[in-house]
Amino acid sequence: MAKTEHLVLDGVLTAEQAAETVAGILAGQRTDGAIPWFRGHHLDPWDHTEAAMALDVAGEHEAAARAYEWLARHQNEDGSWYAAYHDGNADEPTDLGRESNFVAYIAVGVWHHYLSTGDDAFLDRMWPVVYAAVEFVLELQQSGGQIGWKREPDGTAVNDALLTGSSSIHQALRCALAIAEEREEPQPDWELAAGALAHAICHHPERFLDKDRYSMDWYYPVLGGALTGAAATTRIDERWDDFVVPGLGVRCVLPNPWVTGGESCELALALWAMGQSDRALEILQSVQHLRAEGGMYWTGYVFEGNQAMWPEELTTWTAGSLLLAVAVLGGDEATTAVFGGERLPWGLAPDCCGVG
Repeated sequence: MAKTEHLVLDGVLTAEQAAETVAGILAGQRTDGAIPWFRGHHLDPWDHTEAAMALDVAGEHEAAARAYEWLARHQNEDGSWYAAYHDGNADEPTDLGRESNFVAYIAVGVWHHYLSTGDDAFLDRMWPVVYAAVEFVLELQQSGGQIGWKREPDGTAVNDALLTGSSSIHQALRCALAIAEEREEPQPDWELAAGALAHAICHHPERFLDKDRYSMDWYYPVLGGALTGAAATTRIDERWDDFVVPGLGVRCVLPNPWVTGGESCELALALWAMGQSDRALEILQSVQHLRAEGGMYWTGYVFEGNQAMWPEELTTWTAGSLLLAVAVLGGDEATTAVFGGERLPWGLAPDCCGVG
């Protein structure tokens, strides 16, 4: 049963509204555990995991565990998952690419679930799944530390790296290392890989495709934990006015007049991790215009010209990202540990921002 008293946040959610949002995510989950964007749309492994994490935040641990068991049952032999499955049906993949950040994110979700529940048996069951996923991802790591984007359906490696994806993988590697440490199965190669990746994120932007029009490339090095301290503050402040639309949220991509809920909530998570809780709260309050009847959230809003909610979809992962951001501001222990870095080991990169 949902527990939402701790998800009350002034100007964002009441306990009743939080319960309504949780119920909306549960309504989108299939009986086999799959959580598509919404029923009839596709599932991707990253957003599926994000929604599962939100269920754990609300105390819906059995539903979250079913989501992770879905991943365990449908993992490919090489440790990956496909990029998309129609309505969460594992027999109907619609994108046979295997994206590295999608595959890695299970480590974040599994660690979050373990911290939420203390379920050792769950961790034992999921360890081989996480291990295989990490090994798949690290086969795509380049000599400069960055992680190649994906493997094509025919197995060809795409070595071009995305800063957002690699930053997400950095967080996932640290969670995977935390799982390994909990199990007393050290993985020194993963530590080296995480350190090299952090170094690339902090010091070598040229190793990544140029996507600086996208807000995710702006805040993800902070959200993923590679960039901390003064360097993180400088990065966020430099482009704040480019991406933040006061009272409406965060632009997805420049110069489009389009704010999106997911990016806004993720920025709030990054701001919280930097110690800027007041700023994070303002962002979350600013996107409440995206809340729909029934407790779910529109993906985005076009704020110029023919103003409209667009696309016309209420996604489980947008609602999930909001609940996670509210949870860290409310001090939820598992969620603050995952996004604040508590109990997450650093890779071996003493010269990286925020390390050593």
